[in-house]
Amino acid sequence: MHEETLLAFDYGAKKLGVAIGNSLLKQSRPLDIILEPTRIGRFARIAALIEMWQPERMVVGLALESDGSEHYPAGHCRRFARQLEGRFGIPVVLVDERGSSVLAQKITGNDADDAHAAAIILQRYFDALT
Repeated sequence: MHEETLLAFDYGAKKLGVAIGNSLLKQSRPLDIILEPTRIGRFARIAALIEMWQPERMVVGLALESDGSEHYPAGHCRRFARQLEGRFGIPVVLVDERGSSVLAQKITGNDADDAHAAAIILQRYFDALT
């Protein structure tokens, strides 16, 4: 596997957590929280991040229940992933996001930090590769 830069997203109706990582180091870190209220604004911010970081792959958290079945927001996560891939032509992988917001809150000590949640989701992707 060659080295890839990846962007990851913790999708939410009001905000998007964004993380960045590298497949060589297999480490992720929080990058940004997108609070744009419109879809056009959100995708403009995403386009700027893609231009800056030039990712070869993107990861989107998929909302699942504790038993592994899809949680109600999963359809929105899947739609967002399809939109990303369609708009930017970059492969998108869906990764289980269960508990990522709670874990992010424990790490930061604040309300759920969506960028940290995105970093947790991306780290799960890297961990699954090994």
